Amino acid sequence: QKEEKAWQSPYNPLDPKAPKLPTKGEIKAVIPKECFHRSYVHSLYFVARDSVMAAGLVWAAHTFLSTELPSEIASLDTLGWLVGWNLYAFWQGCVLTGHWVLAHECGHGAFSPSQTFNDICGYIMHQALLVPYYGWQFTHAKHHRRTNNLIEGESHVPSTGTENGLGPNNERESFYAVMHEAMGDGAFAVFQIFTHLVVGWPLYLLGMASTGRNGHDGKPLQEFADHYRPGSPMFPPKYRAKIFASTTGIAAVLGLLLKLSIDYGFLTVFLWYGAPYMWTNAWLVLYTWLQHSDPSVPQYGADEWTWVKGALSTIDRPYGIFDFFHHKIGSTHVAHHLFHEMPFYRADEATAAIKAYLEPMGLYNYDPTPWYLAMWRIAKTCHYVEDTKGIQYYKSLEDIPLSDKSKRA
Repeated sequence: QKEEKAWQSPYNPLDPKAPKLPTKGEIKAVIPKECFHRSYVHSLYFVARDSVMAAGLVWAAHTFLSTELPSEIASLDTLGWLVGWNLYAFWQGCVLTGHWVLAHECGHGAFSPSQTFNDICGYIMHQALLVPYYGWQFTHAKHHRRTNNLIEGESHVPSTGTENGLGPNNERESFYAVMHEAMGDGAFAVFQIFTHLVVGWPLYLLGMASTGRNGHDGKPLQEFADHYRPGSPMFPPKYRAKIFASTTGIAAVLGLLLKLSIDYGFLTVFLWYGAPYMWTNAWLVLYTWLQHSDPSVPQYGADEWTWVKGALSTIDRPYGIFDFFHHKIGSTHVAHHLFHEMPFYRADEATAAIKAYLEPMGLYNYDPTPWYLAMWRIAKTCHYVEDTKGIQYYKSLEDIPLSDKSKRA
């Protein structure tokens, strides 16, 4: 059976016949003005809707499940216990991702006309999910300002072959290059998915993975760029009070979780909060990873990057039923990156207008591949770029020859 050809972005900036890119103003002109209207009531409705769903799941789990392990491990009771709590964790994590997206809207100013109101609502929702609201608000704004910029970008900035352990002639010398060879293609792809979805988010917040290359001052980072220290190189001095407020909120939530764990047991807190929290983290990293990664989508050095180039490098993807829970953040991501101040409940209408305008020019990225297949393909093909200058494309370690030692074995 013939293998179906993978999706490719229609825009290739290296093509001499590549179309001239429109300005942000030209794109905005095709979008109905009402798409930019922000409503307190409409936004709060979705907070209430998601909260009712979360409460319903808590009620169902409390009614039908016990936090006590069954007395006989090898039994049908244990199987039912495992299935029940895993179903709760998955769907609660899915619902809480909706709250996460709404807090993200607050950070962008898309939740309501009042940024003070946005910050209050966003702070409560994000801090409850152990997200440092003001810290992430700042770095995420940088992600939007410098999308697909290999030097000034923030979060999921591609690493180079050298940073992945490749030598000047693509010799496998260290790090991921050697690890990939030892593990094999499939196992390394699984490892990529695990590191992104399971540990990627906390490592990013701690400044240990996937950060940008430069600090707030435009200088190369020389230390951990975490989201918690007021003095972190991520943030300018004038932002330190807000970072302190975020970190204080995180400390308060962690303190509450510790107190509940001491009172009711660590397993109980993990089942009710920890496991759904991990699923929420997985979803948010998945969206950022998939909406900005593909072997056919360009990444730009500072000499080639423009804001419009970066924004139009974003990819829309279908997420099926999860669009309902996650407020279509993945299927309307192009519109979101072009106009982050637009409320999500208008993004469908805006996306239709943007698509009608950009698609005939070959400038709209929509990959119809199911998200789980796209995730697997990206885990296998998007490993590094060759340089941080010019126009770059993701390369795969699968295309690098094996070392002589491996060949002899």
